[in-house]
Amino acid sequence: MKDYGFKNHPYIPNSGPEVQKKMLDYLGLESLEDLHAEIPEELKLNRPLDLPKPYGSEYELRRAVEKLLSKNTTAKEYLNFLGAGCWQHYVPAICDEVNSRSEFLTAYAGEPYNDHGRFQTLFEYESLVAELLDMEVVNVPTFDWGQAAATSIRMASRMTGRGEALVVGTIDPDRLMIIENYCDPGVKINKLAYDEKTGMMDLGDLKAKLSSNTAAVYFENPSFLGFLETNGSEISRLAHEAGAISIVGVDPSSLGVIEPPSAYGADIICGDLQPLGMHMNYGGGQSGFISTRNEERFVMEFPSRLFGVAPTVVEGEYGFGDVAYERTSFGNLREKGKEYVGTQTALLGITAGVYLSTMGPKGMEELGQNIIQTSQYTIKELSELKGVVGSRLEGFSFKEFVVDFNGTGKTVEEVNKALLQKGIFGGKDLSKAFPEMGQCALFCVTEIHMKEDIDRLVSAVKEIVEE
Repeated sequence: MKDYGFKNHPYIPNSGPEVQKKMLDYLGLESLEDLHAEIPEELKLNRPLDLPKPYGSEYELRRAVEKLLSKNTTAKEYLNFLGAGCWQHYVPAICDEVNSRSEFLTAYAGEPYNDHGRFQTLFEYESLVAELLDMEVVNVPTFDWGQAAATSIRMASRMTGRGEALVVGTIDPDRLMIIENYCDPGVKINKLAYDEKTGMMDLGDLKAKLSSNTAAVYFENPSFLGFLETNGSEISRLAHEAGAISIVGVDPSSLGVIEPPSAYGADIICGDLQPLGMHMNYGGGQSGFISTRNEERFVMEFPSRLFGVAPTVVEGEYGFGDVAYERTSFGNLREKGKEYVGTQTALLGITAGVYLSTMGPKGMEELGQNIIQTSQYTIKELSELKGVVGSRLEGFSFKEFVVDFNGTGKTVEEVNKALLQKGIFGGKDLSKAFPEMGQCALFCVTEIHMKEDIDRLVSAVKEIVEE
C-alpha cells in the first residue's frame, strides 16, 4: 500500500505536513498563507484565536461536555408548569423507536428510488393529520408554528393579490416577530384588539380594520393564552365577506375534544406538531404544519412538498411521490419559486404520524378530556388561595390559563423564583408581553400532571403568597 504521508490523522489527508507540502509544491506555493495573498494584511488575524487548548482525547471532550450539561435543570428533575408554545406531553416509546431508524433518521430529500419507505410514511402522516383537522391536504412539515403561520399568510396574499393581514392581538409575541419578519416585504401585519375580560377578538375592531386590501385574518384556537375563541364562525364570516381568507392556528392536542377550525370556516389551518410525540429538547422539537381543502388554488400555493399515492405499472401496487413538484422552490422554478423552503422537519412529521396512529381517535379524545379535567381542577384549586385568581380570563381554557397574582402583592418573578426553590417551574411571566394584565403568568397543565402534582403546586403557591 502506498504511503501518502499520513502522520497525524489518517482520515484527514491534508493534516500531515508532508501531504501539505506536496499539495503546495504542486500549486507552486511556499506556505498556506500564500493561498490568501490577495487579502490585505490589515484584515488578517495575526495571532492565535482566543480559545482554550484542544482536548487530547474523545473521553476528555465527552467529560467536559457532560460537565457543562449537568448545570442544566430539566423537567425530569423539576415539576414543570411552563408551556407557552413548547409543551411537556408524554412521548410513547414507539415514537422514539421509529424515528431513530436509519432509513428515516439519516434520509435527506431524495427521490422515489432511494426513499426506503419514507415517502409512504409522510403520506400516512399527511393523511392522519388531515383526518384530525377534517381537511384534505397537509404539507410535509415546515420549521415551526411561526413559520407555518407566516407561510399561510403569504399563501393568502398570493391568492388574493392583497398586501395586508390582520392578526389576533393575543398572539405569542415571539410568533408575531417570526410572522412579521417572514412577511416583510410584501405583506403588512396589523394586530387586532381583544376583550381584556375574555381575551376574545374585538369584533368591532375587526370590522373597522377589514378592507379591500386584507388578504387574511389570522387567529388561534385555543389561543396563546389558553382560552377558546368562541366567535370563530363569525370571524371567518366577516373575513369571507371582505374577500379575505380565514387562517386558524391550532394546538392539535385539543382536537380530540374540540371541533376543528374547518367546522367554523377556516380556509387554511396551521399549527405545531410538537404535542404529537415530540420531546421538548430545550425548546426545540418544533414542527409546523399547514392544511387546506383539496382545491387547486390552495394546493398550488404550497411552497413545501406534498406527497400523494398513485398506481404503478403493477396491478394492485401503489407508489408514493411528490404532488405538483414543479411549484416548489427546489423544483423547476428555483429562483422563480413562490417562497424558498430548505431543510424541513420531515422526521418529526413521521413521528407525529406514529403518535396519531398509536393514539387513534379514542386516544386523542381521552387525551383531551384528561387535559381539560386536570386544567380545570388546577384553576379551581388556585382560585381558593388568597389574592390569586386561577384564571384571569373569563370563559373556557384548554391546557393553558392565565393565573393572576395581582392581589398577592408579589410579582410573577418573585413567585417563580420561590417556586424554583421548591423544585417547580412556574408559568411564563406575561408582565412584559401583556403589561395591561399586570402580574399574571401563563400556566400549562397536560396529561403528565397527576393530582399529587397539582396539589404540590397549589401548596407551594399558598406558602409563597402567604409569606
